[in-house]
Amino acid sequence: MAQPQPYDAQDIKRRMHGAAESLRHDFGGLRTGRASATLLEPIHVDAYGANMPLNQVGSVTVPEPRMLQINVWDRGLVIAVEKAIRASNLGLNPQSEGQVIRLRMPDLTQERRKELVKVAHQYAEKARV
Repeated sequence: MAQPQPYDAQDIKRRMHGAAESLRHDFGGLRTGRASATLLEPIHVDAYGANMPLNQVGSVTVPEPRMLQINVWDRGLVIAVEKAIRASNLGLNPQSEGQVIRLRMPDLTQERRKELVKVAHQYAEKARV
């Protein structure tokens, strides 16, 4: 029978700190009353045969306090970006004009708040693993 390995306190501390920072970053992307480009960071787009982060296929800006704008660099990826946004369960409805996609932040309803709580629980569970 193999001997149990002694634990490395510094390694455990480093890994726990990394998990907490990752969770803090994920929570930062949850939507509050204002638009934030970090809201779209978890979104990945099927592009060029790979699953790429949204910020690698276009630039995300905040032109108004309650609006996000994505300038997609390749016109052929606009539909894929829209599909990824709709599949993200963030409650955003993309509106495209050429290579520009606009996302207006809807008001937070009680139902939407409950959905965001579920997303927060998913982030927390992912951080535990």
